[in-house]
Amino acid sequence: MSVIDQATPATSTAEARPRRARTIVGWIIVVALVLLVAFVALQVSASGPSARGTLDPEGRDDSGALALAEILRDQGVDVSVYRSRAEARAAVDEDTTLVMTNPYTLTDDAVAELLDPADRVVFLSTGTHLLSVLDIGENAPGNSDPASADCDVPEFADVGTIRADRFFSPEDGVEACFGDADGAAVLVDDSGDGRHTSIVEATRLFSNAYLAENGNAALALALLGQTERVVWYVPSFSDTDIEGQSPDTLGSLTPPWVTPAILLLFAAGIAAAVWRGQRFGPLVAETLPVTVRASETMHGRARLTAKAADAPHAGQALRDGAQRRLARRLGLAVHAGADEVADAASDRLRIPRGTLQALLAGPLPADDAALVELARRLDELETAVEATTRTTRQPSHPTEAEGTT
Repeated sequence: MSVIDQATPATSTAEARPRRARTIVGWIIVVALVLLVAFVALQVSASGPSARGTLDPEGRDDSGALALAEILRDQGVDVSVYRSRAEARAAVDEDTTLVMTNPYTLTDDAVAELLDPADRVVFLSTGTHLLSVLDIGENAPGNSDPASADCDVPEFADVGTIRADRFFSPEDGVEACFGDADGAAVLVDDSGDGRHTSIVEATRLFSNAYLAENGNAALALALLGQTERVVWYVPSFSDTDIEGQSPDTLGSLTPPWVTPAILLLFAAGIAAAVWRGQRFGPLVAETLPVTVRASETMHGRARLTAKAADAPHAGQALRDGAQRRLARRLGLAVHAGADEVADAASDRLRIPRGTLQALLAGPLPADDAALVELARRLDELETAVEATTRTTRQPSHPTEAEGTT
């Protein structure tokens, strides 16, 4: 056996070892990425972010009411947020204001049970059914003009004006504030079993996005800041007592492991593509295989304009081209304005200034007929200017030509 034959197996083994090592490292990286993505998917599925609804006292978005809750706390009011009606009812006492939006997830009996221990209740939104249950009023027309309290409720004396987007017509014995004879934005009822009940459509008044406008914050403090504690109940379907079967959705019909599995497969595909794919190198400048002529671009844009039937855009393009060519022939700058080009052309053609402004800067054509007429007049103008340019370049007398020769 020759020396070359003896060296060949050793060389092949030496080349195979780094290749095998790279393969093992690559698989380790893929497995690590898969485990990492699976861990993240499980964490997300186990503790997903909870959505905050409108006027939620813990909501930080524009529709939330976290700003109002913080203002109340700054004023020394203890604000407690409850998402269980049983806990909210247990927390209510004689020195507490019960606050909530429209409890549409509760039955009438559950609403009555929740309101029973409360001496002061504020509804930040209401529905037609709730208005009927409370027997406090009904929906009414109104306007968005600024409105002041104009009622006998002392808490509203220093509120100022507000701009409400929903109004109510009060029942007998109910005080109506911030409105007129047609409707009021706030209703206050002190006639029912010693309970002080107030309703207001506060979606556009007390939310984070609108609280600082007009007298919105002052109205909120007047309604919610009259007691030392505020029990803020947040209705939700998880706390409903309405019996019924919710309709099936894609999320409810899908097993819980489907989403993590899809994320896992997606991450594995990306890892495999990065591992087995071609490595990215430095950018290389390459010559385009096709040269696009300017005329082809012009014709393509013209076809698009014609297909869109955009006569004003086509007319503007014709004016821009004619203006540039006229400026060059008249010895002006390429970017000369339409008025400057029109005045220079008028002087060259010996016609009064102001004659050509309408042609170069007037209204654009609205249809094809007007577009054709504009193109014809622009062509005539360019032809006339070109003719005068050629005339001025020719010698006026034969003697001048001979002298030049």
